[in-house]
Amino acid sequence: MTWRRSKLLSFAAFVLPAVMLILVASGIPLVMNFLYAVTNWNGISKTISCVGLDNFVELFTDDEGIRQATLFTMKFAILHVLITNVLAMLLAVLLDRGLRGSNLLRAVFFLPNILSLVVVGFLWKFTFTRVFGALFDYTGWAVFGLSWLGQPNMAFVSVLLVSVWQAAGYYMVIYTAGLQTIPRDIEEAAIIDGTSSAQRFFKVTFPLLMPSVTACMFLSTTNALKVFDVIFTLTGGGPGGTTTSIALDIYREAFVNNRYGYATAKSLVFFIITLMITGILVNFLKSREVES
Repeated sequence: MTWRRSKLLSFAAFVLPAVMLILVASGIPLVMNFLYAVTNWNGISKTISCVGLDNFVELFTDDEGIRQATLFTMKFAILHVLITNVLAMLLAVLLDRGLRGSNLLRAVFFLPNILSLVVVGFLWKFTFTRVFGALFDYTGWAVFGLSWLGQPNMAFVSVLLVSVWQAAGYYMVIYTAGLQTIPRDIEEAAIIDGTSSAQRFFKVTFPLLMPSVTACMFLSTTNALKVFDVIFTLTGGGPGGTTTSIALDIYREAFVNNRYGYATAKSLVFFIITLMITGILVNFLKSREVES
C-alpha cells in the first residue's frame, strides 16, 4: 500500500504542474469565452451586461460580414489544403529518389516555414507592389503588370500563392519522414511484379503513407481555417473585404469595433465549426490507414 501511495504521489508530482498550466493557459480562457459570449462588453468598460443569446441571433441572422468571410475562408481552406498537400507530397517523392543535392533542396523548400507569417506577408507585399513593378518596366511581361493586390480575384490568388509557398516545405518534411518508414522490400516486390511507377505510388506507397497524410491534412486544415497573419499584412482583408477571413473578421469586431462580447460569440461558433470539420476529416482519414 505504501509503495502504491508513493508511486501515486510521484505521478501526481510530475503530472499536476502540467495539468495546472494547461488549465491556466487554455481551460480558464475557454470558460471565460463562454461567459463573455452572452454579454455586450466592449473590452474596455468595467460594467458588463448580459444580453442572453442576442449575439448568436445577430450572428446567424443579420451579419453579412461574417457570411462573406465564411465563404472566403472555406474557399481558401479547400484550395490551400489540396494544393499544399499535393505539392508537398510531390516534392517529398521526388527528393526521396536520391537526387543529387536533395538534402540542400529540402532545406531550401523548408526555409520559408522558418519565417514568421507576418514577415512573409510584408515581404510578398513589397514584392507584389515594388519588385513586380520594376520587373514589368524592365521586361514588359504582362504578368508583372497585373494588380496582384488591387483586384479581388488577383488578391485571392496572391494570398493563396503566398500561403502555399510558406507552408509546403513543412508538410514536405512530414511526407518525407513517412516515405522513409515504408519498407523497401514492399516496393521491390511491386517492381518484380512488373508494376509501373504510377501503379506503385497509388497502390503501394500512398496507402502506406496515409498516417502522414492524416497528420498533414489535419494541420493544413486547421491552419487554413484560422488564417490571419498573412492576410492582415498582405491585403488587410481588401480589396473591399473580399479577402477577409473569419479570424480577421473576429479581430476587427473585437479590437476595431470594440464589440468584444459579440466577437467572443463569433469565436466560440468558429471554434465549434473548426472542431467538427477537423474531427470528421481525421476520422475519415484514419479509417483509410493501413499497416505495413
